[in-house]
Amino acid sequence: MSFDPDAVLFDLDGTLCTYERPGEEVLAAAFDRVDVEPAFGMAAFHDRYVEFLAESPDGRTLFARTFAALLADRGLDPADGPALADAFLAERGPEELRPIDGARETVEALATNHRLGVVTNGHPSLQRPKLDRLGLAGSFETVVFAGYETAAKPDPEPFERALSPLGVPADRAVYVGNVPSIDVAGARAAGLRAAWLADGRRAEPEPDYSLEALAELTDPPWAADR
Repeated sequence: MSFDPDAVLFDLDGTLCTYERPGEEVLAAAFDRVDVEPAFGMAAFHDRYVEFLAESPDGRTLFARTFAALLADRGLDPADGPALADAFLAERGPEELRPIDGARETVEALATNHRLGVVTNGHPSLQRPKLDRLGLAGSFETVVFAGYETAAKPDPEPFERALSPLGVPADRAVYVGNVPSIDVAGARAAGLRAAWLADGRRAEPEPDYSLEALAELTDPPWAADR
């Protein structure tokens, strides 16, 4: 069956951008800075932070509340959460942010024939500057900060919010992300096709398209469906 989407939406972290140092390394350094037992990793942070998005006025508060909750869960002092957040954000400076290989070229290529947008879980005070630093802020017609402006992914609401100003129905759109349980599941729930930036593991749920590199989108895999 022929498919030629009108819109392509992107995840941000791990899809369009990444950091020089992995989060686990930054978190370990933050624990060391505040002399607190390294009681959890970044996977635990990513599992919990969406609970605090809506009530956090800025990114620093989001990290502080999430870290405090994780410390409390492990019988440690939640009062160390703010200091741990400050240490983490001090360790991970904006100069470490870099685009995923091929990100700018891919966005530029797709913009010629598609409406483009971003749907990212995260606080605007953290996520919006990333688009500015990447030089991509002007490339997208719609940006949704899920978990703050809407429910967090994988809820379908942020995808629907992103497509609404474009006037594009879900079945005419593709979402590109790197976490199957959040990005593929959320896109599917909202009725979009899903393209997964593969990491060597089995994707669950299974995406419509698997990408070994983001640059593969300069010759979109859905072109084979035509």
